[in-house]
Amino acid sequence: MKTIAILSQKGGAGKTTLAVNLATAAQIAKKQAVIIDIDPQASATGWGDSRLSETPIVISAQPSRLQKVIEAANENGADFVFIDTSPHSESSALAAARLADFILIPCRPAILDLRAISNTIDIVKLAACKAAVVLTCVPPRGSLAHEAAQAVASYNVELAPIHIGHRASFIHSLTTGQSVLEYEPNGKAMEEINKLYKWIIKQLK
Repeated sequence: MKTIAILSQKGGAGKTTLAVNLATAAQIAKKQAVIIDIDPQASATGWGDSRLSETPIVISAQPSRLQKVIEAANENGADFVFIDTSPHSESSALAAARLADFILIPCRPAILDLRAISNTIDIVKLAACKAAVVLTCVPPRGSLAHEAAQAVASYNVELAPIHIGHRASFIHSLTTGQSVLEYEPNGKAMEEINKLYKWIIKQLK
């Protein structure tokens, strides 16, 4: 079993969006995925409650119980655990980072977001875990993605080669308890999530 923690100390970076969509991508790929939601806002849990499908499994947990929940997921045959973490909580983020095999740091291509990832990268360094930044909510036109990539390079952390676009289907799918892979199975958002999922799998090998 592999554990992927999705960390950002800034709200609105796209942690829950990545967690639920990547977990669904794993399920579609015939893997058993579990989402552990340790964010007090419980957005992933709400998404799970609104789904018609019973998979991926979504578990709401306190950070202090995280290790036990991960162990239970492993014992029950999970292939992947995705941890949706809370912003503005260094202790819970560090707890998730220390239990992860890989850390994904979502970041919008905006100056305040790019500055804010330094705190998250500090947590990653404390945990000594392999990590990568993934740009989210990237506009379809303009040079923001290129400029953001240059800014990320200054932090000496890997940048995922797949960017997640600013697409309405991410918002609409969440409100209907779906992933973009189900909501728009032939769309650009689905293609981006699938590519990111496959790239993460390669990083875990």
